[in-house]
Amino acid sequence: MLPGPTRRPLIFLDVDGPLIPFKARLVGRKHSFRRAVTQPPADAGNPLLDRLDPDDGRRLSALGGQLVWATTWMAEANEVVSPRLGLPDLPVVEWPDSDDDPKHGLHWKTMHLVRWAAGHPFVWLDDETTDVDRRWVAAHHSERALLRRIDPYVGLTEADLSAVRQWLVQDEGAA
Repeated sequence: MLPGPTRRPLIFLDVDGPLIPFKARLVGRKHSFRRAVTQPPADAGNPLLDRLDPDDGRRLSALGGQLVWATTWMAEANEVVSPRLGLPDLPVVEWPDSDDDPKHGLHWKTMHLVRWAAGHPFVWLDDETTDVDRRWVAAHHSERALLRRIDPYVGLTEADLSAVRQWLVQDEGAA
């Protein structure tokens, strides 16, 4: 969990889909993506890492929330993804060792993230959230939460970041 008390909203980050889109980012795209992926970088074991947009780290940091890895990459996100995005080591959500699937279409991360947030407002950027997760969080989390579904074929966009910024400004007004 996070050291010490904080009121900054948490920003839970998934990697595959939101930060590493399933399709290569195209040259000249409006959202600061400069290149299409044609070959993996020489230093990477995972050829998809070249789909990371280095600007995402700066853009996410500028949001002002506490960034937290909420990905199956777990601690490896700090070793592999953070340096490529220019991020420091971030707190990491450790997932329980359970094969139990939640009922009624709830994402397997949802209940655990609400517990991890421990009453803090949070944003969750993931490509697999649904209205079922939104309704469950609204009913079981005492603070505000924004579950933003990121298109996994496009990755994080300026529209996604704008929605987060707008939500954060509303959160500041509520404090």
